[in-house]
Amino acid sequence: MGRRKVLIIEDDRDIVEMLEYHLQEAGYETVSALNGQDGIAIAKKQQPDLIILDIMLPIVDGFEVCRTLKQDDTVAHVPIIILSAKSQETDKIIGLELGADDYVTKPFSPRELIARTKAILRRGLGQQTGNRIERGNVVIDSTRHKVTVGGHDVTLTFTEFRLLEFLARRPGVVFSRAQILDAVSGEDAMVYDRTVDAHVKSLRHKLAQAKDYIETVWGAGYRFRET
Repeated sequence: MGRRKVLIIEDDRDIVEMLEYHLQEAGYETVSALNGQDGIAIAKKQQPDLIILDIMLPIVDGFEVCRTLKQDDTVAHVPIIILSAKSQETDKIIGLELGADDYVTKPFSPRELIARTKAILRRGLGQQTGNRIERGNVVIDSTRHKVTVGGHDVTLTFTEFRLLEFLARRPGVVFSRAQILDAVSGEDAMVYDRTVDAHVKSLRHKLAQAKDYIETVWGAGYRFRET
């Protein structure tokens, strides 16, 4: 398999050059865009394996870039790491609810960002060896990274897919937010309040008629309803 490609969407040329250097040293191919509009176009054309996305971008801001890409079936599966000077929890929650997989605040450690990139892409490779789960009218095909509800395709982000798969494999079992974070994001992911809640909210919205399969157990966490 060839080198995996990372798209950097960032308007600060110094940061772009620094990220390109560290990513290439780690063995990745890189491509970059200096504004949101070009970033969307390059993502759709080149189909990267992962996107590092700034928020404060010219022409189209990062939140809108994330929203646009996650609504496009051809690139919705591509993991996104948001890289931003916006450090408020509300900004992090917005990014996660739009489908981002991680959120790193500036200033940041290049080594930490590379570690997060490697972890997300390793989990992506792991998805190729899964199997098929059927729970009621929900079908999860881990090998093809595909979910259907009542025979209709449902487009999920990488993290949403991992969350659904994790819970559906163990129906009736209650998992705490910390357990879900460890299983879905890994121990190297950022942990802060409401991360899991944001992903669950988005997942339920996309599952539509099947949203009630994801049950909240107050004071404990979440579970997949036994069918």
